[in-house]
Amino acid sequence: MVYAVVRAGGRQEKVEVGTIVVLDRIKADENGNIELAPVLFVDGDKITHEAKALAKITVTAEVLSDLRGPKVVIQKFKNKTGYKKRQGFRADLTRVKITSIK
Repeated sequence: MVYAVVRAGGRQEKVEVGTIVVLDRIKADENGNIELAPVLFVDGDKITHEAKALAKITVTAEVLSDLRGPKVVIQKFKNKTGYKKRQGFRADLTRVKITSIK
């Protein structure tokens, strides 16, 4: 079983070849591919976590689509002052499929 833990958008995701992951918006190259930085690599019983060894490993992903997350409503209210504020937020996301771990 070969998998890697990659750093993407301030979080870490466990990925294998063929895994579909939703990440924060990432700009792809002209072919629609991106490279993710591995933090940990597991190849059967062998575990790699040293920086020099991880520099040789590449995790490549194909961008499937850009999308937006669910709406988060932010409301602020202070009693007896007439202060209320309502604001919304939707995160920009990218859906990617892991194509290779070398």
